[in-house]
Amino acid sequence: MSDVRAYRLGDIPAPATANAVSAARRAEPAVAVEIAGAARLADVQVAWTDLLARADAPNVFMDPALVRVAAQTDPDAGHRALLAWKPLGGQRQLVGVWAFAAGHARRSVLPIRVLSAPSHIHGHLSTPVIDRDCLDETLDAMLDCIAADPQLPKVVALDMIGRDRPTYDALMRVLARRGSAPCVFGQSQRPKLESKLDGKPYLEKSVSGSTRKKLRQHRRRLSESGALTFVIAAEPQAVHAALEQFLTMEASGWKGRQGTALLSEPAHAAFMRGAVGGLAEQGCASIHSLYLDARPVSMQIVARSGAVAFTWKTAYDEAFHDFSPGALLLEDYTTAFLADRSIAFVDSCSFDDSGFMSAWTERQPIADLWFDARRGGSLTFRATSGLQKTYRDLRAAAKRAYLAWRLALRKSRKR
Repeated sequence: MSDVRAYRLGDIPAPATANAVSAARRAEPAVAVEIAGAARLADVQVAWTDLLARADAPNVFMDPALVRVAAQTDPDAGHRALLAWKPLGGQRQLVGVWAFAAGHARRSVLPIRVLSAPSHIHGHLSTPVIDRDCLDETLDAMLDCIAADPQLPKVVALDMIGRDRPTYDALMRVLARRGSAPCVFGQSQRPKLESKLDGKPYLEKSVSGSTRKKLRQHRRRLSESGALTFVIAAEPQAVHAALEQFLTMEASGWKGRQGTALLSEPAHAAFMRGAVGGLAEQGCASIHSLYLDARPVSMQIVARSGAVAFTWKTAYDEAFHDFSPGALLLEDYTTAFLADRSIAFVDSCSFDDSGFMSAWTERQPIADLWFDARRGGSLTFRATSGLQKTYRDLRAAAKRAYLAWRLALRKSRKR
């Protein structure tokens, strides 16, 4: 078993002599992991920014600023982050961050506690952020830390982990070596934007001619009733003002009627205000909007993590539904993203590729899975994960049957 220790506030003692230095270095683990709460995360923002330049898979949903807000707005969720450190030149370098919530598994009826990632329900990617040069050893150290801590659940539940990065391949290798096979519940593809084309040729290639013609007609008709402008709010004060417009717009639509809008739950609204505000202070959040005169008709919250952008939340004014305001805005921010050479790709944060963002032709494979952090796994995990898979499969089958029934009903009414 690898030599792994969990440090509190992470201090490696400084030896007094050359011999002591040599002995201490031999005793140090290759990667040391600490379990951090919200207060500790405030101290690692600079180290996090440095890590993003070395990370294989930047993930804004692991950003310490965002996780800290999640812990403050939902203190009962047991938010924790694994921080992995590696000795470098007598100091320590952050080489990994993986945030979790300890509690009941989402989308499960089983009475067990798990470590869930993303750590909050408004997260859309569970991939850990790890230095590309030490993926295996960092993941191994993180799992040993979970396994050794008596207060943490040993079952790790990942929703929407990206399968197209070396980080995922490293996790599969590490789990195989540890004798703890994961239980995969589902796999899907979601759109992403990754192209060297400019906006116009990209959209001409990815969107059908008839759809582009219809969108030109919608844009022209909207412009006839006022000034139609595309605006990007990037300064913190501008982001704050735009976010309040976004929240109001979302609550006025179908999400508000169903009680799923952010303003429907004060804790969710507080989280989004804190998270977007905190990211904006770092220059990592913006809101892209389509305005008709001074009135927003569609809005998109965008988050950044290193060279990756995430289209996090979207809303539109239902009074303009017939003009496809969301699709018009997608045209505008697609062009803006492709013109920004600091962006490697844009993650749509979609659950699958069935929505309007399927206009982006590139795909990111994702998976939902559970695994046991302990070496060799356990009979309990194999039993509970099997039950969870059966439950998930039955739910998916029921959903497909319901949607098929709804479709057949609509067709029969048209006859």
